[in-house]
Amino acid sequence: MTRGFDTRSLHAGAAADPATGARATPIHQTTSYVFDDADTAADLYALRADGDVYSRVSNPTVRALEDRLADMEGGTGAVATASGMGAFDAITTVLASAGDNVVASEEMYGGTATHLTSVANRRGVEARLVGTTDYGAYADAIDDDTAFVHVETLANPSLVTPDFERLAEVAHERAVPLVVDNTFATPFLCRPIEHGADVVWESTTKWLTGNGTTVGGVVVDGGTFPWDHPDAEYEELSGESPAFPIDFVERFGDAAFANVVRQRAVRPTGSQQSPFDAWQTLQGVGTLPLRMERHCENARRVAAFLRADDRVDWVTYPGFEEHPTHANATKYLDGGGDLDGGDGLEAGYGGMITFGVAGGYTPAKTLCESVDLASFLANVGDARTLVIHPASTTHAQLDAEARAAAGVRADMVRLSVGIEDPDDVIADLDVALEAAANAPGTDGGTVRE
Repeated sequence: MTRGFDTRSLHAGAAADPATGARATPIHQTTSYVFDDADTAADLYALRADGDVYSRVSNPTVRALEDRLADMEGGTGAVATASGMGAFDAITTVLASAGDNVVASEEMYGGTATHLTSVANRRGVEARLVGTTDYGAYADAIDDDTAFVHVETLANPSLVTPDFERLAEVAHERAVPLVVDNTFATPFLCRPIEHGADVVWESTTKWLTGNGTTVGGVVVDGGTFPWDHPDAEYEELSGESPAFPIDFVERFGDAAFANVVRQRAVRPTGSQQSPFDAWQTLQGVGTLPLRMERHCENARRVAAFLRADDRVDWVTYPGFEEHPTHANATKYLDGGGDLDGGDGLEAGYGGMITFGVAGGYTPAKTLCESVDLASFLANVGDARTLVIHPASTTHAQLDAEARAAAGVRADMVRLSVGIEDPDDVIADLDVALEAAANAPGTDGGTVRE
C-alpha cells in the first residue's frame, strides 16, 4: 500500500530500532563497525556485499534520513552530504571530467554559479549558461561533451520555474541527464523526478530541517537514466569502475548513481553528513508538510501586502498571474495548490518572495537593517522570517552582467517568509519599509562594486 506524503515524511526509512525497540531513530555516533570475519571485510571493501565499514561512507542514522528523502522525492536511493554545495559538488565530480561542459540555467543560486564558473572550470569543466526558459538555447548548447543539464525548481532568487517535461525531453534526446535543485520547493511542493528529472539535490539546511540549526545536503537518484546507453559516456557508472572491480550499473541497477556518488565522491572527499546532523534533519522532515502549508499561506498574504504598497516598486511571487512562469509553477508546484487564501490567490507557491524597494540599492539595504521580527542573514527556509539583499551578499561575487542574467537587481530584497503570525510579519515589514523610504541618499538602483 502506498501511503500519503504526510505519513511518509514521518515514517519512511524509520522503523523501530531492531536492537533496542527504540521508536525514535537512534544516533549511531560511531566511526566504524566490527567485521564478522576477514572475508566479509574484503567483500565490503570491494562492494561485493552491503554493509557499514566506516561512517565517512555510511552510517545507520544517516541512512534513515537518506531512505526517507529518497522515498519523499520518489527516487531509488539517496546520499546525504555535509551541505547542499557538497551535494552539487558530488554530482559534478562523478558526472563531469576535464573537457566536459555543464549546461545550466543562468538564473540560479550564487553559490552554484560560483562553483561552476570558478571551481569546476579549474577542473577543466566548462559552464554554459542559458536562459531558464529558452529551451532552444539548451538544445543548441548541448553537445557530445555535455555532462548534464542543470536547473532549479524555483530559481534563487528570481523564482522562475522551468517546464521540466520539455527540458527533460531536450536533454534526453542527446542522452544527457537532467539535474534539478529542488531546495526552494521541497518534495512537498514538487517532485521533479515525476516530471522527467534524473537526479535531484537539495540543501537540507533549508525547509527540510527548517529550524536554522543544521547544515546539510542530499543527492537523490531518480533511477531512470540509462547510464549504460551507448550514447551516454559515463565511465564512473558503466563499465569497470576506475576504483572498484565492479560495474556500478550491473551491481546496483537503478540505484547506480546514488552508489557512485557515495563511493566515488563522498567517500574520497569526506563530504558526508554526520550522524547527529542527520538526526537533527530527521526531526525537521517529520513536520515538513505542516510547516510548508504555513510558509505558503503566509507568503501569499505578505506578497499581497507588498504588491499594494507604494514603497515597493515590484514584487516577484510565483502565485501572481503576471509572474512570467506562473503557468509552470501552477503545473509543477502541486503539493499545496489547493491552499486557497480566499482572495483569489492560491497559496501553494512556496515561501519565497523577492521585491524591489523604491529608491534602489541603499533603501533595499536599509530595509534589511531595519527589520526587527525578521532576521537579516544568509539563509532561507527557516521557521523564522529571513531577509537579505542579494546584490551585496549572496550574488556579490558575480559581476554586474552575471547578476543581471541571474535576475538579481540592485533594489532586490529576498524574503523567506516564516511561520509566525502573518500580521506580525507584515507589521515588521511596514516599519522597515518606512525606514527605507527615509534612508539618506537614494541612488536609483546602481550597484556599488
